[in-house]
Amino acid sequence: MIQADADLSRLDRAIVNAFQGGFPVVERPFEPAAAALRERGVDVSATDLCERVRTLDEEGVLSRFGALVNAEEIGGTATLVAMHAPPERFDEVAEQVNAHREVAHNYEREHPHLNMWFVVSVADESRVDEVLGDIENETGQATYNMPKRREFHVGAKFLLDGPVSDGDLDLSHLGPDVEPTDARTLTPDERDLVMEIQGGLPITETPYADVAAAIGQEPSWVVETIKRFNLEGKVRRVGVIPNHYALGYSENGMTVWNVPDDLVAEVGPEIAALDFVTHCYRRPRHAGVWPYNFFAMTHGRSEEESEARIEQVREVMSDYWDVGDDDWDTLFSTRILKKTGIRLDERAEANTA
Repeated sequence: MIQADADLSRLDRAIVNAFQGGFPVVERPFEPAAAALRERGVDVSATDLCERVRTLDEEGVLSRFGALVNAEEIGGTATLVAMHAPPERFDEVAEQVNAHREVAHNYEREHPHLNMWFVVSVADESRVDEVLGDIENETGQATYNMPKRREFHVGAKFLLDGPVSDGDLDLSHLGPDVEPTDARTLTPDERDLVMEIQGGLPITETPYADVAAAIGQEPSWVVETIKRFNLEGKVRRVGVIPNHYALGYSENGMTVWNVPDDLVAEVGPEIAALDFVTHCYRRPRHAGVWPYNFFAMTHGRSEEESEARIEQVREVMSDYWDVGDDDWDTLFSTRILKKTGIRLDERAEANTA
């Protein structure tokens, strides 16, 4: 993996800043993308831009390139779960938890009791209790399910000094005019498309045509469907997905808050509007164990930057209620225990009509 202090070129920084969303969904997308960069003073051809994106992906500066599929809109469900892993058995418990294919992410976090946090993803919501029951039986530890009650924001952007530093380049308007539908299920063709693009697009000058060839469709159908998925929310955004660790965003803080229930709906959008908050949710409390009902994820490039951002969240909170020292906490991640991504195959298959 590339080091966090990597010497990124001006073009590299322009790519990261410009294309974390709003990448064009047209048959030859690198041509309008390169033209837009040239208008911002970055001289690059479509071919060179494609080659540089491919290199950044290979070097680990990018996690991937393509359409970020919104698993929740594809089918099934995912939930956040916390548990205590005794320090003397921590690695053993992590291995037991990670052995479940339904566990997509697992992090060790700084907390005196709930030190393991993982995501369970299933095609059938009723299976969450079954999976958690198995984990409890195997580990001998209680689990605390914290499903999302309301989503205020999901949209991580990790910007760098350099061209397009505001990350405001959006080319999503390009391409065919499509109309969103209210369909809650996928067609078999749409399921095949989701399966093909979930890990990213081919980094070629004709990525959508390459996808079309892989699933036996016309390029125009792939372009139209991905663009429609973007409008419908099945795709959150199309573009580059940075590896935030490689960019120096090493401080990953999950701030949690005990917000008065009658204020959550008002406070949530205000916190979500802070540009450094990457995820923002309402989740349930657990009496006697977990008093917090509001989660806001922040990232920083240093401990000082992270602490300053958390203080900004607290200041916004304080505009609405008297925040006490016991009303919030920050859980920093200390170790990635598992990170396989949400498995969409079973969830998409179960939601195909």
